[in-house]
Amino acid sequence: MKQLKSVKLFVGLLLLCFSGMAQTGGSVPRKVTITVNKPTTTISPAMWGIFFEDINFGADGGLYAELIKNGSFEFPMPMMGWRDPDTEAQGVMLIVNQAAHGINPRYAQLKLKGTGDYVLLNDGFRGIGIQKDETYLFSIMAKQLSGQSNIRLEMVNAKGTVIGKAEPVSVSGDWKKYNLSFTASDTAQKGKLRIIFNGQGELHMDRLSLFPQHTWKNRPNGLRNDLVQKLADLKPGFLRFPGGCIVEGRDLTNRYQWKTTVGASEDRKLIMNRWNVEFPHKNAPDYYQSFGLGFYEYFQLAEDLGAAPLPILNCGMACQFNSSEVVSLPELDPYIQDALDLIEFANGEVSTKWGKLRADMGHPAPFNLRLLGVGNEQWDEQYVERYALFEKILKMRYPEVKLIAAAGPFAEGAYFDYAWKAFQSYKPDFIDEHYYKGPDWFFKNAARYDNYDRKGFKVFAGEYAGHGKDNAQPESKNSWVSAMSEAAFMTGLERNADVVQMCSYAPLLAHVDAWQWRPDLIWFDNLRSIATPNYYVQQLYGTNKGTHSVPALLDGKALSGKDSLYASAVIDSVTKELIIKLVNAGEKTESFEFSLAGIKALKGEMTITTLRNEELLSYNTLDKPQAVQPVTTTVAVKGKKLTHTVSHRSFVVLRVKFQ
Repeated sequence: MKQLKSVKLFVGLLLLCFSGMAQTGGSVPRKVTITVNKPTTTISPAMWGIFFEDINFGADGGLYAELIKNGSFEFPMPMMGWRDPDTEAQGVMLIVNQAAHGINPRYAQLKLKGTGDYVLLNDGFRGIGIQKDETYLFSIMAKQLSGQSNIRLEMVNAKGTVIGKAEPVSVSGDWKKYNLSFTASDTAQKGKLRIIFNGQGELHMDRLSLFPQHTWKNRPNGLRNDLVQKLADLKPGFLRFPGGCIVEGRDLTNRYQWKTTVGASEDRKLIMNRWNVEFPHKNAPDYYQSFGLGFYEYFQLAEDLGAAPLPILNCGMACQFNSSEVVSLPELDPYIQDALDLIEFANGEVSTKWGKLRADMGHPAPFNLRLLGVGNEQWDEQYVERYALFEKILKMRYPEVKLIAAAGPFAEGAYFDYAWKAFQSYKPDFIDEHYYKGPDWFFKNAARYDNYDRKGFKVFAGEYAGHGKDNAQPESKNSWVSAMSEAAFMTGLERNADVVQMCSYAPLLAHVDAWQWRPDLIWFDNLRSIATPNYYVQQLYGTNKGTHSVPALLDGKALSGKDSLYASAVIDSVTKELIIKLVNAGEKTESFEFSLAGIKALKGEMTITTLRNEELLSYNTLDKPQAVQPVTTTVAVKGKKLTHTVSHRSFVVLRVKFQ
């Protein structure tokens, strides 16, 4: 994604727009015919997925559950995140750089004077979130060069009150790992960890770490449970990773290199997160990528979610909005080799180099990689000629892996048109289209794919979000009107599922105290997380996907904006259910009468799930998470007809069994 100017969408203009949309509503029902037994297309199991990027502290400080910041002192300012307040009389600490060690050369040298406790504080990621009665696991690599010392812990809240203690352990001999733990006696939103050293002599330390015991699937050094659960609740068909612009980097040195994110944690090379300096008004000087969440963990997460893994790799180009740096074509081979090696890492036999590494990390079985993106949202001739070299080799070596090419950063215009024309000479399996637009664009473009070439390339709607009005509250840009506009647009994606076969909202996660970009699908702080209205729209599509799209016609035409009404219909051929999605973006309640052709009868009850709010700019916050949320009811049905009344400013999903 790229830096875009915020859409100036004022409340008055919104109300004016919507007040003129639906002048025909009222008591006369809209008669819609749905031909249940004549599916127009199969819906891909990967239709609705999720896009993850380490932006807004989405990985370190977010999904990755590590609570200590800069635990190996590898930030360019090695004491960032750490403080040793008023303890000079007890000891002196230096950061030693052994450059010959390469990847992680620094460690801390502490000389204790034997005069009392030496205290080292870590602030975490905008504080450390501590939950009452949860157990926390601390580890440290340490070496005692001379004398003797011990280490103990205290967790304190914002007032300095101790809410957790770990008994001391003695340090002796050469480098080894020491483990301590404590159970919190209270909850703290922004706690701090005190590491207390006592004794005398010289102590070395490195790789300090603190995790909650209960991570996702209780994996050691794992992922934050509540955030992964929200991802699982979306029922995603794919997981795109490691992001968008993260892949490119501000320059090629800063690009994402997957090989530095796998293997043992000490072999993973920390780099500056590009969002550290991307926006002058939102600089985050403490934003780095530790890669505790690396490519192995991404593949593992996709497997946990039942989602197809979809990695995106650098194509030899840095961000064109930043440096526009490219590697020369004769020197592109290492980048292509990275792609080949990644496929081997994901799918290769354990006898291969990279397949063995996967097995050594704990996953002998292949990850079944079948999708791969070449570049993020690059454009113009320099991108196409590099993509072509990737395609030539990858199609020959791994024809079963489908390749995704980028249509550039915009939904239309010269770069977009050039990409679609240029790729006619090649064989990408998908073209990745991105759209960050105002809600009005999404309402007006619900029929965007109705006239796309059915025999052309398939579309991956890889990044999209409605950008509307915001205020100082972080969550405010995720307003109901933006979510409703996305729901309307997605009826067109679903109706054209033969062309658009994968879709994902972006970005996914944002820390309320450390964000660079909004809107975002899920907001969180150190302890809590909330679903936005946009999240619920994605969830209602993902959990009501169906297997085939079927025609839903009003006067012989699809409902894609007439009188501010939008609709799509799918069936689940396994469960024998009809699923209808309706958006009424207008100002009047609308009645619908559905005539269902090709069925014997409806059976049982119809489930009705409604997402709405009277206020277009309403949104959920961490303190008020339920301003916009789905409400589900049921009603008995019979025969071959359905009737339903849809409130204004609402998104409704109807689900009913048939025979």
